[in-house]
Amino acid sequence: MTTATNQSHQKLRTVDMAYIGLFSTLMMIGANITSFVPFMTVGGVPITLQTLFAILAGLILGSRKGALACTVYMCIGLAGAPVFARFGGGFSQLLSPTFGFIITFILAAYMAGLMVERSGTRKSYILAAFLATALNYLIGTNWLFIAYKLWASAPEGFSYRLAWLWMIPPLPKDIILAIFAGFLAYRLQKTLKILPIQ
Repeated sequence: MTTATNQSHQKLRTVDMAYIGLFSTLMMIGANITSFVPFMTVGGVPITLQTLFAILAGLILGSRKGALACTVYMCIGLAGAPVFARFGGGFSQLLSPTFGFIITFILAAYMAGLMVERSGTRKSYILAAFLATALNYLIGTNWLFIAYKLWASAPEGFSYRLAWLWMIPPLPKDIILAIFAGFLAYRLQKTLKILPIQ
């Protein structure tokens, strides 16, 4: 009986696939904000809205479906569609110094979703958004540094300190958006009831 229930719980409904597609699309739009506002690039790091949409995917859809939405986005980009920042796409993007952020979107969505699945309070939504943002910065920036040191052509004078300095301009935006994501997801969750609120 338990096995049958678990198998049923694992199946994606049509509405789940629609939500996953919606958040994959939002990731594509968020990635290319820099294409319309060119000055929103610091060093080698474009300032986008992907972190916001990845976290919202986890908070609203839950860990599994939120991570799946970000994975679908990544796979579409790797398949060649120009959905990454600056309308990038293709398998060669794996070697991009900023590809670590794309991988981290999956982890951030999963972590944020897991946290709110365990506790559905407003405070847990905001905390989950903050921690997911921190995870995105931590892994993405370290990937950036390693990529520039090992296989990418690093700018002159590039250092670990400089990699983190590049992350300062988008930080206030991401802190504000993390708070916004927490409040918005909590309100939407009570309306949509996608996750079982504890």
